[in-house]
Amino acid sequence: MASVLLPLAAGFEEVEAVGLIDVMRRGGIEVRVAYIDESLGHGKVVIGANGIGVKADTAIKNVISDDFDMMVLPGGWDGTYALAEHARVIELVQEFKAKKIIGAMCAAPFVLKKAGVLGNDYTCYPGAKDEIDHPGYRDDLKVVEDGNVLTSQGPGTAVCFGLAIVKKLVGEESMQAVKDGMLLDYC
Repeated sequence: MASVLLPLAAGFEEVEAVGLIDVMRRGGIEVRVAYIDESLGHGKVVIGANGIGVKADTAIKNVISDDFDMMVLPGGWDGTYALAEHARVIELVQEFKAKKIIGAMCAAPFVLKKAGVLGNDYTCYPGAKDEIDHPGYRDDLKVVEDGNVLTSQGPGTAVCFGLAIVKKLVGEESMQAVKDGMLLDYC
């Protein structure tokens, strides 16, 4: 079974995180959510930008990249900044780019840029483009694949991004079944 690591930091974009987790799990991917804030304690609930909490499975410090096929970063500026400043997250982003697949959406391509792994072609939330400040921005696609780096635009494209990940990790047939079942004809 394919597996994806999805790290969360306070201020993440809830629609993106939950949309990605849901679509990937429907597609047969094991998704493990990691928290970066050690002060969360036993509850491990990370609070998003709009006050919605998501329970994490493990601490980022316990993650071993070899246990996963891909790492995916949801956006939301507060969460993105926290991920970009976390040394273990940057290390993992670089490991995944070197050997596996890395994905980011909305503001999170900022983390890829900071880690030095953002490719030649990418997309992001239009309002994040200037702060990411990297050549190759594409505004004509919901999802951009550049080698082993996948990016997507924002909250409204989260399920489409999830479908692209299912297709990449599990295959066309599984992706189509999820797409049909969720009525995602617009992806």
